[in-house]
Amino acid sequence: MMTGTRWLNSEQQVAWRAYLLGTARLMAKLDDDLRQFGIGINDYEILVRLSEAPDRRLRMADLADRLHQSRSRLTHTVGRLEAAELVRRTSCKSDKRGVWAELTEAGFTLLEQAAPHHVEGVRENLLDLADPEDFAAVGRVFDAVSEHIGQR
Repeated sequence: MMTGTRWLNSEQQVAWRAYLLGTARLMAKLDDDLRQFGIGINDYEILVRLSEAPDRRLRMADLADRLHQSRSRLTHTVGRLEAAELVRRTSCKSDKRGVWAELTEAGFTLLEQAAPHHVEGVRENLLDLADPEDFAAVGRVFDAVSEHIGQR
């Protein structure tokens, strides 16, 4: 039966499954490590993106796009961070429909505490396990994936 499907060969299948399992385990480990700070990996990424933005704030729609999250999911997560006083939402004065997510001083302080621990986890559980050339290749592959899918 010819379907035209380009099936993975055995080497590709092994690599694909290793990627899926390794990514799931890495993200779970990084998430677990951040729980001691009262946040998870998705919360951490929000705090990081806000910390890197001018005035430590982004429009909610822009933040959702940068994180590749649905706006409803981001709204829920930012609501939790706002309740914890790590982020605040404010209206955009130039566009009454727009809403800013702003990193609070408490959020920035928490990020400063969590970041060294998180970076060490990334190093220990990913970077230190790969040759620099292999890690650079991973970056090139996922840049190509992002460009191909159009989700940068």
